[in-house]
Amino acid sequence: MNAINDLKEFLDRKTEEYNRPSFIKSDPVSIPHAFVKKQDIEIAGFFAAILAWGNRTTIINKSRELMQWMDNAPYEFCLSPSSSGLKKLTSFKHRTFNATDILYFIEFLHHHYSHSPSLETAFTKGMLEEDENTGNALRGFYSYFFSLEDAPKRTQKHIATPDRKSTCKRLNMFLRWMVRKDKAGVDFGLWKQIVPSQLICPIDVHVARVAKRFNLVSRTQTDWLAALELTERLKQLCPDDPVKYDYALFGLGVMEKF
Repeated sequence: MNAINDLKEFLDRKTEEYNRPSFIKSDPVSIPHAFVKKQDIEIAGFFAAILAWGNRTTIINKSRELMQWMDNAPYEFCLSPSSSGLKKLTSFKHRTFNATDILYFIEFLHHHYSHSPSLETAFTKGMLEEDENTGNALRGFYSYFFSLEDAPKRTQKHIATPDRKSTCKRLNMFLRWMVRKDKAGVDFGLWKQIVPSQLICPIDVHVARVAKRFNLVSRTQTDWLAALELTERLKQLCPDDPVKYDYALFGLGVMEKF
């Protein structure tokens, strides 16, 4: 076998090792897995992804706390937020995500779900029919998210966009959860207007380190272009579902310190 086949075989094996139900419990994806209703899964997943920086245990605990403050019914809470419920939320904080941010997020979600039954339409507003990846989906979502009249400037740092050269790691992870579907059942596969081949692989310093060891990334900076480069290389291994290898790269980088 040549080198690329050897790499594919190794990464396929590692993907299967990590992409299994036992992965859920210790990952932020456990937050949306606590729900059944589509909109609850979307909202819980969105918040868990947005809060996903720092220690994984802390991320899960803070996301769970936020869901509890929404009475473990995030869709109902966002659709009809009460003044007492919103007041409760002003005490919520995770790193630099504070009361101003959470209140605007709720306002946006209230606005969106008042007009649409799914968060998928918020991400497909900017997409073009010929798009090969979700770059325009992320750009469109950023513009739409901050289109409300009283959008606070400080909250902009919590929603990434390729236009700022961000890897958009957390949003790409959220899209993986919503779009991918396989027998392992970690990802939900709720959305159909975006297909797995369009997804961008989430990349951070850990994934980038592993990717560079396998010559999957040549770029020095861990930025949007690095995310695109990595995804294009992964498409050589699996054109229809390149982002499945996120499991292997994450597992090797974070769990195995590869």
